[in-house]
Amino acid sequence: MNAVPLLDVQSVSQAFRKPDGDQLVVLEGVNLALREGEIVGLLGRSGSGKSTLLRVIAGLNLPTGGEVRYLGQSVEGPADGIAMVFQSFALFPWLTVLENVQLGLEALGVPAAESRRRSLQAIDLIGLDGFESAYPRELSGGMRQRVGFARALVVHPNILLMDEPFSALDVLTAETLRNDFLDLWCEGQLPIKAVLLVTHNIDEAVQMCDRLLIFSTHPGRVVSEIPISLPRPRNALDPRYIALVDKVYAEMTTRRGGEQRPGGRVERFPGTGIGTILTHVSSNLLAGLMEALSDDPYRGKADLPDIAETLHMEAGDLLPVAEALQMLRFAEIERGDIRLTDAGMQFAKEETDERKRLFSRHLLTYVPLAAHVRRVLDERKGKPAPKRRFADELEDYMAEEAAEETLRTVISWGRYAEAFAYDDNQQAFSLDNPA
Repeated sequence: MNAVPLLDVQSVSQAFRKPDGDQLVVLEGVNLALREGEIVGLLGRSGSGKSTLLRVIAGLNLPTGGEVRYLGQSVEGPADGIAMVFQSFALFPWLTVLENVQLGLEALGVPAAESRRRSLQAIDLIGLDGFESAYPRELSGGMRQRVGFARALVVHPNILLMDEPFSALDVLTAETLRNDFLDLWCEGQLPIKAVLLVTHNIDEAVQMCDRLLIFSTHPGRVVSEIPISLPRPRNALDPRYIALVDKVYAEMTTRRGGEQRPGGRVERFPGTGIGTILTHVSSNLLAGLMEALSDDPYRGKADLPDIAETLHMEAGDLLPVAEALQMLRFAEIERGDIRLTDAGMQFAKEETDERKRLFSRHLLTYVPLAAHVRRVLDERKGKPAPKRRFADELEDYMAEEAAEETLRTVISWGRYAEAFAYDDNQQAFSLDNPA
């Protein structure tokens, strides 16, 4: 393997200006190197800045700090030799498969005959021979994503950036496309030298990558690197593979000390401050996970990969549920294991009304935003409180989109607990139907 990196990311930070003029830091001090022959995975939860980093590397965004160097040159805009595959396919619906694939070559000024030859070759390589004249609406999701791959490969990039390219597909289609891509990569048929893959799927990361970089959140930093030396094709039943999956789960659930918040306040544990970003998880999922953990064979404690397999859930879907239970003190997560607390075991055994009362106590005790909403409503003596008031407060800590999801989460949990009501037409909280 060439010791000189194709890509060198040096202390990259990315911040965005909020409406109040303050900076929202999404990435901070990120370093990574990508060398020829590597597939490197960026793994982390929502909000860790992985996709933002890809856009910086692609030259679509300029970093607010640090530098990205490609072949020794600073990236200051879209770079020849770096191509990207998106989660959403991003095809033009009025163009045929062939015309969609040819777009990149036309932008580079490649002569028409050469553009057609290379496009047909890419379409054939990616398994769509015979569909050149089809429109995107005629194709399945997996076939549309193959067009996305062909469009990226046709420019013969040195580096292929992939932003969760399989996450919009059903499980079987994603597995087929992933395996086809790996087969072409291992056979040396792809006109690329290295791949940078963003994913939240732990199995996908271990299946595809040579190295994994684990990202923290708010802001995104590389907190761990895991090399993967298993030969391909990789067997998910191989004890070494299973051990790697366990290790990744453990790294992603390790607490890493204090998290700095505005005003210098440190939050050691998620959920101890109003500025904590909440991922929306339904009360049904929370109850379902507690019920599954309380039953045989787990009896209150499970290995996260095991319970994920039992529930047919991916890590990216299971971890937010587990972390929400931890925030509410219904469970504890440590090094890839999850254990129900006494309150979690009690919740799983109770009937609906008692579950709601228990959930309400934990919600108002351990989720400061929920307690803040209830306190404001109590002080207003029956008058509603506008949602905008709380959104403005949250946007001192987080981006507008994160504030919206955080409020949506508290609304959902508050309704389930009957701790407060919310009228979407009025965009206001109230105590009209409290417990």
